[in-house]
Amino acid sequence: MRNYSKSERKLIFSSLALSFLLSMVDQASAMHIMEGYLPATYCIAWGAICIPFLVMGIINIKKIVREKPKTIMILAMSGAFIFLVSSLKIPSVTGSCSHMTGTGLAAILFGVSSTSVLGVIVLIFQAILLAHGGITTLGANTFSMAIAGPIAAYFLYKAGKKMRINRKLNIFIAAALGDILTYCITSIQLAIAYPSSSGGVLASAVKFLAVFAPTQIPLAIVEGILTVLIIIGLETYAVPELKELNYFEN
Repeated sequence: MRNYSKSERKLIFSSLALSFLLSMVDQASAMHIMEGYLPATYCIAWGAICIPFLVMGIINIKKIVREKPKTIMILAMSGAFIFLVSSLKIPSVTGSCSHMTGTGLAAILFGVSSTSVLGVIVLIFQAILLAHGGITTLGANTFSMAIAGPIAAYFLYKAGKKMRINRKLNIFIAAALGDILTYCITSIQLAIAYPSSSGGVLASAVKFLAVFAPTQIPLAIVEGILTVLIIIGLETYAVPELKELNYFEN
């Protein structure tokens, strides 16, 4: 919180409080989940959890625009990448689908909170223009694709840097595993909303994961490769911008 002003800290803490209150719904014990597929209480709860990340993301993007204007094009490109690859869907389990997420690139370059804002913008456009996902399930989809996946990608990338893993391999691992975690979270979201009659949430989650795996694992590998290729391009043609983002720091 050191990098935030007093008013920004108040806004973030207020959003955390609002998130906590709204998420306290009955049975709060659901990757593009389609419109109307989740009960209203779960839609509210998942949406509430996303609020603090989005508030911090808006603040961070405002700082990027003000302090690092050269990187705005890369930020926009990261958002376009998310929109493009996550729109290429493959039908999967009832009520959902398999596709790449594209959020690993933004998480590596801009962090989790900024990625959450890019992700929710993409999800809104896809829900309205492509009937991909939904407005009622926006919170659940945002949490899985734009928050949980980026968190995994970001921390895996940071851990890889500390371990001095080859940069390209590190980026591949972070992007691919961030994609896979997104679908793990989606499976848990669906399982919580629709637990199995025999085995409950755990059994249901295992079933959803088993259905996703055949399509999602190859897609995650492809996403990792695409993310590395984009980074190679940026390292060739956008060195000043990457330096502003402290990308080359050890």
